[in-house]
Amino acid sequence: MITTLAFMDHLIPFKQIAESGTVGIIGLFVIMIVSLAVIGKGADWLVEGTAQLAYRLGIPKIVVGATVVSLGTTSPEAAVSVMSAVKGESGLALGNAIGSVICDTGLIFGLCCLITKLPIDRFILNRQGWVQFGSGVLLLGIIYGLNIMQEQPMINRWIGFGLLGLLVWYLYISVRWARQHPTPSEHEQEASKSVGFCFFIIVVGLVCVIASAEALIGSATEVCRYFDIPEEVIAATVIAFGTSLPELVTALVSIKKGHPEILIGNIVGADILNILFVTGAAAAATPLAIPDIVLKIHLPAMMLILLIFRIFIAMNKTHFQRWCGVPLLLIYIGFIILSYTYS
Repeated sequence: MITTLAFMDHLIPFKQIAESGTVGIIGLFVIMIVSLAVIGKGADWLVEGTAQLAYRLGIPKIVVGATVVSLGTTSPEAAVSVMSAVKGESGLALGNAIGSVICDTGLIFGLCCLITKLPIDRFILNRQGWVQFGSGVLLLGIIYGLNIMQEQPMINRWIGFGLLGLLVWYLYISVRWARQHPTPSEHEQEASKSVGFCFFIIVVGLVCVIASAEALIGSATEVCRYFDIPEEVIAATVIAFGTSLPELVTALVSIKKGHPEILIGNIVGADILNILFVTGAAAAATPLAIPDIVLKIHLPAMMLILLIFRIFIAMNKTHFQRWCGVPLLLIYIGFIILSYTYS
């Protein structure tokens, strides 16, 4: 996110605008309002393109959400983690990946659970869902294992390439599972766009959501600085929230447009990709040191959230009950407080 914000700052000089005084601050508020509008429209295109693609290809929307949409919404995190790792900021690289899993499942899924009853596609969640949980267990085992065996634990390049290899397997097996579980034929008439046009809408929607999110974060950050809000508070609120804004907006629009399967697929897929793709790519670029906060706070919080999510899948038959969002949100809030206190 920091790398992407630096790029956005070349396009929109947020700091210079803020330094121009009251007029500049008003200008930043205008940028924030416009960014929110573009994010909403981009998410609308993204969800619509995804639903149409699922109908056209005859595969479940949850699978498209867990692959195509998740690859797009996690690409900023991957870029940030890789660049952070190259710069020697391995704590940021690893924390970004694990923290995104916690935010996606704790905050976004928890919040959406409170809004509506989310459907359970047991065929998919008993496959992609176990990959999600297994990826978390794998990362947990790798990091704690390295901590026991090494005086200064490091996730080396070979582990990174191994995680990327598992990513390729996950994408391949997702396609095979999709063919075994096609979308019901009664939805086929809803596909009115070509496959190529669906991909075009998805790409345009992703670009609008991600770029506008960066603009929103950049302008909001400078507004906070103008009013002398501490950097630590900005990092723990504006930036942290902004990194998951694409997933959050996509989730809310999915509910609004009646495609909650895309929401669930995006959450599950994003968790898998944050572990296999984001962590794998960063470690493949350069070995990652493992900070104490990852061992003491990040990993336990991640596994607790993934375990509870897995239990909720087993407990509910057709829909996640709304109360399921409460414990996930509470764990997320506790994670933020503990991380801020520890830091």
